[in-house]
Amino acid sequence: MNKYIILFGVLILVVAGGVIYRIFLIPESSKPVSTGVVREITIVAKKDEWRFMPEAIEVERGDTLVVTAVNEDSYDHGIGIDAFGISQKMPANSTIRFEFVVTQEGDFPFYCSVPCGEGDINGMHRTHFDMIGKIQVHSAVSGTQ
Repeated sequence: MNKYIILFGVLILVVAGGVIYRIFLIPESSKPVSTGVVREITIVAKKDEWRFMPEAIEVERGDTLVVTAVNEDSYDHGIGIDAFGISQKMPANSTIRFEFVVTQEGDFPFYCSVPCGEGDINGMHRTHFDMIGKIQVHSAVSGTQ
């Protein structure tokens, strides 16, 4: 039998298996959801404070987040949200924008993804590792799924 026929048959089986899984077997909690809601959020890397403001953001699963990230410092920062595949550099004294759809429920950290130093602010020693916030994702209101 021709090897190309065998490869084509395997390819068809893999694609068909993926389609069957996506349509019939994927858990309800993993299915893509879009609420149609667009939330605009501003996250600020505070000047010489080694923290993001706000430190907590609440959204619903399926929302589209349009994030404006502001770096008030004279050195680079970054913003990483592993759960949603986000890793953006925030150059010194700049503003960047990005967007993504919140696809999972739960609490997900966002953090500075560029080593940015350390210092003392109001008697507290803060470092790059203190630049952590949290996105709290709640289930979408029933009827919007």
